[in-house]
Amino acid sequence: MEKAKVYYSDLRTSPTSNLLDKMERLLKRAGIAQLPLKDSFTAIKIHFGEPGNLAYIRPNYAARMANLLRQLGAKPFLTDCNTLYSGRRSNAVDHLQSAMENGFNPISAQCQVIIGDGLKGTDYREIPLNGEYCPAPKIGTAIADADVIISMNHFKGHEQAGFGGALKNLGMGCASVGGKLELHAASQPKINTNNCIGCNICVKHCAHDAVHLNADRKAEIDYTKCVGCGQCVALCQHDAAVVSDWDTSERLNYKIAEYALAVVKDKPHFHISFIMNVSPECDCWNHNDAAIIPDLGMLASADPVALDKACGRHGHSYSHPTRQQRIGREARTRGPVRMRQIPYNTSRYRLVSRTSPRRENRFGNNGIRTYQNINLNITPKYGNKCKILLIVFRKHKDILVCLLIYSRQHPSATALPSYSSWWTDITANLLLYSDCSL
Repeated sequence: MEKAKVYYSDLRTSPTSNLLDKMERLLKRAGIAQLPLKDSFTAIKIHFGEPGNLAYIRPNYAARMANLLRQLGAKPFLTDCNTLYSGRRSNAVDHLQSAMENGFNPISAQCQVIIGDGLKGTDYREIPLNGEYCPAPKIGTAIADADVIISMNHFKGHEQAGFGGALKNLGMGCASVGGKLELHAASQPKINTNNCIGCNICVKHCAHDAVHLNADRKAEIDYTKCVGCGQCVALCQHDAAVVSDWDTSERLNYKIAEYALAVVKDKPHFHISFIMNVSPECDCWNHNDAAIIPDLGMLASADPVALDKACGRHGHSYSHPTRQQRIGREARTRGPVRMRQIPYNTSRYRLVSRTSPRRENRFGNNGIRTYQNINLNITPKYGNKCKILLIVFRKHKDILVCLLIYSRQHPSATALPSYSSWWTDITANLLLYSDCSL
């Protein structure tokens, strides 16, 4: 079985080669010119960023992408779909204004900006998929009608999906408002009243007026209004708002995978991810916290799942002073399930680097670097102080899903090590898994 190729470029520059030049060379080397772009309507799917958030991909990269596609004969346009929550991107008017504020407009981005699902998020196409969870995903019309799909992905953390990359950008980002409701609806949170201090932050920020304080100043959720967007879970600093059934987060990831498949179904597609400003949460927030790992580079591939896997693996091979603390906090607040999606027919990939990580060897071996397969080895080094309850590998449709379910604390533990240390060890090993044959 041939490995899917993921091409990598670091962020080192010189007076004769800036980052935009390196991105263009990376795209050409990865094969973007092989797409049937002549006179094709080409959707560049990118997150415009919520105003106030500064971690999104800079519009300079989008402009260079648009110019390259135009040189290859395409008719490119930037696109994203409206949000389910009522922020500044929930309708096309506010969405376009937000995009313009963040630099995505015909002048700076050098191509048109089109909101994929129309004025109110009701303009979509149902793509027959016969999926287990989403029989006909609702994809924004402008994206569904495009001839070619290009995704520009900001690799970062995500409060529900674990991390956001190509699959998240395609699956969640291309869904109409109704599609996002279908993705989220089963993931309704609950309130642990013992931890609730009545700070009211979840009430203030619930876009659907589904949370209120009762007579005891404890938060309560009205499930007739709750759409399961998870913002209260992300906002709560006291482990009071939590997901009631983590199996629903598993289903959310299944749905994202099915929606991503619907977006690229029967269409040429290509993907590039930027491991820069890796904020711990999604760019949908109106703020971004400090990066949890350093800026590492750009990766491109025709296989979005291999690309996500390579980004995850590459990111976990680096450390950052705040990364351990953040992962430890997320392990406590986000709960016990993490999922990584690996395509069954591309369980092994070859990471091709334009430049070596060490500058002095940048031209060694013709600039080619191949990552070898690494077998999974998940064995906690802390004895009976913590234990893994279950490791499950199973095939869902054409995607092999790996679930890691762990115990937060073994009953007999007396001196449990920090979450950051053993959780990082486990997830790092999980992301290094590459031999997926059943």
